[in-house]
Amino acid sequence: MSFQPCCSNRWRTRRCASRAAASGTSGTLAIGHRFRRVELRRRMRDYVRGLLAPVARKNSWQLAEQAGHSTPDGLQHLLAGAKWEPDDIRDDLQEYVADKLSEGDGVLIIDDTGFIKKGTTSAGVQRQYSGTAGRTENCQIGVFAAYASARGRALVDRELYLPKSWTEDRERCRTAKVPDEHEFATKGELARRMVLRALASPLPIAWVTADSAYGQDNRFRRLLEQSGIGYVLAVPKSQFSVGCSRIEGLFAQAPDEAWEKISCGDGAKGPRVYHWAAVRLPAVAEFDYQGEIPHRMRWALARRSISRPDEIAYYLAYAPLETRVQELVRIAGSRWAIEECFVRHEAA
Repeated sequence: MSFQPCCSNRWRTRRCASRAAASGTSGTLAIGHRFRRVELRRRMRDYVRGLLAPVARKNSWQLAEQAGHSTPDGLQHLLAGAKWEPDDIRDDLQEYVADKLSEGDGVLIIDDTGFIKKGTTSAGVQRQYSGTAGRTENCQIGVFAAYASARGRALVDRELYLPKSWTEDRERCRTAKVPDEHEFATKGELARRMVLRALASPLPIAWVTADSAYGQDNRFRRLLEQSGIGYVLAVPKSQFSVGCSRIEGLFAQAPDEAWEKISCGDGAKGPRVYHWAAVRLPAVAEFDYQGEIPHRMRWALARRSISRPDEIAYYLAYAPLETRVQELVRIAGSRWAIEECFVRHEAA
């Protein structure tokens, strides 16, 4: 039996709950109380350990074999029949991560990724673009949140993207056990929900970063500004910017001395060094002032490849007054932490 979620909540929990247990006994204890019966707690432990083990295909049969079970019935019951609340486990996970990784300058990272599937029955599956594969594939898409600090990084929330082909076919949703009240929501709406949950959690969040799919969303940026949270968000080169119809125009005539070589963090091959340029943008009185006193500033950033100078990425930033460009660059670079979480999850 290939993995097919019994409902969208169970799919979403699998992706994050495994991180709560990944640290060993303390992790499984953090969520064990959500399973009232001892056999369910043992199945949960075995299921998570199987997900993290080097099992070629993580279906119920192979996970059961990894755990030493004679049949997959117990694990299938855990997913399809047992009563437990995945959102409660998400809350436990966020509390656990806050205890282990929290820092005052913690960063919440939003990104989506695709999970290639065969068939048409897995909740939310259809032919759609997968950034993971770099092409259109038959896949599920999940929107995720990760928390990153100097102490480490971990996935902390998830939402399954249900295309309109699903939400407009209620019988198909019922067959996949997607609740009737689950209506269509864009990836941006799912991201905003996760930001609000994270801000209400114990996680100390000073910054949010995301790729251009979210950075170009005016409602996403306004939510962060209204919440008083700093951000460094990638945007397309066509993004409108105050003083110029396209953000790329702000940097088109930038002199050589405007570009500074800065590392945005270490990668697999050492420091990730680019040329960066920054432009201060006009303040917006509604969000950038407390009374008549400014307390936030806005920036446009450009990141240029050293070896391929025609490759330029753009960002909008919203930050406390004392923030330096080097700090904005660091936040922009922290977005790769969620990619590392995805890679480590798939490797597991």
